[in-house]
Amino acid sequence: MHWNNTKDGPGFWSLTRGGDITAVSLDPATFSSARGGIFFRPDTLIPLEVGRRDFMLWKDPPEHAKYRNVITKFCLPRTLILVDEVVDGIVTNTLNEVGKRGECDVVADIAIPVVATVIARLLGAPDQDIDQLNAWTRNIEQGITHDLDKSANVEEMGRYCAKLVGSQVVRGVDSLANTLAQPDSDGNRLSESEIAGFFAMLLFVGNNHPRNAISSAVLALLENPDQLELLRAEIPRMRTTRSGLAPVALEELLRWSTPVNYLARTATTDTTVAGTDIKAGDRVVMWYASASRDPDLFPGADRLDVTRTKCDPPHYAFGGGGEYFCQGAALTYRIMSVTLREILRRLPELELAGPVTYEPSAFVTAPSSLPIRFNRTGSLDTQRREQDLVDELERVTGKKVTLES
Repeated sequence: MHWNNTKDGPGFWSLTRGGDITAVSLDPATFSSARGGIFFRPDTLIPLEVGRRDFMLWKDPPEHAKYRNVITKFCLPRTLILVDEVVDGIVTNTLNEVGKRGECDVVADIAIPVVATVIARLLGAPDQDIDQLNAWTRNIEQGITHDLDKSANVEEMGRYCAKLVGSQVVRGVDSLANTLAQPDSDGNRLSESEIAGFFAMLLFVGNNHPRNAISSAVLALLENPDQLELLRAEIPRMRTTRSGLAPVALEELLRWSTPVNYLARTATTDTTVAGTDIKAGDRVVMWYASASRDPDLFPGADRLDVTRTKCDPPHYAFGGGGEYFCQGAALTYRIMSVTLREILRRLPELELAGPVTYEPSAFVTAPSSLPIRFNRTGSLDTQRREQDLVDELERVTGKKVTLES
């Protein structure tokens, strides 16, 4: 626990240990998102009152549950199994183009187009709108990074979403955007402004976090070549289960990078954390990236080990647990799984080809450029087809399969 003064705006307590962050995350009655927002400053990105009214991440239970139920309907395992085919097709098309060149930028040429196309398809947005969706994501990222009011962008996104939902209802399209417009089991519907807020959040979180996770995972493997070669030799280690459970290798890559660095809460009453007195109204910032390297929870925390004995929790990349645990976790795992497996299969002899740069953000760990080179003549198409057969046999039989068998 450490108190941080700020140049302009309220100071805050920094929580860096996993156990303390879990305790705060599991107690939303004492540590509120609605009271002061989720960033360093209450009015970052949008005015606090707008966040409280329309945005899921700014809400406390029980109202928060209404929003969770909306996204839960779309993130059921049986729904996400169908997503695998969509993701696989997008990744294959992307790497078909990249693989011809012998070099690329993982961020610009793989992570951004793959994730943006997946999210567009799930939302039911046409491919020609992907550039606009990316621009909105970028604007929100800049608003968080530089403490800017992006209400106008959110309103623009809301108008787009309303138009998208309207056209989908007419055409009978089954998409995430259409799901937002449907009533829940009690017949309650989100208002137009709530749908706009939900759409903006889904677009940013769904776009930003998986692409940062993919880019950071590739960098982690390039910096730890023994782990890269281990996974290249045993690619099924990165396959998610049909029910959506992530393998240890993916969880370890997320622990290592933890793309979302922090979220903030506000104490609703006088309390204590780890023996430190917290006053009502004090801001508390949970540093997830630090918690993911907590040596009390993760032995050898500063060592990447894709065979690590499973820890509980496996990382803090999706928050500290409880009601605020990221509902998009299963989707992120699936996008990461397909993309990383195909990169290792189809881009042999990977190596860095230039300096790695990052967005200047305290909120996210976001590589902005990750140049790589690879052996474009060492095509792995045949190996890919063989491995696809092995993976499918293992999934059907539940047994370990080798090409020789």
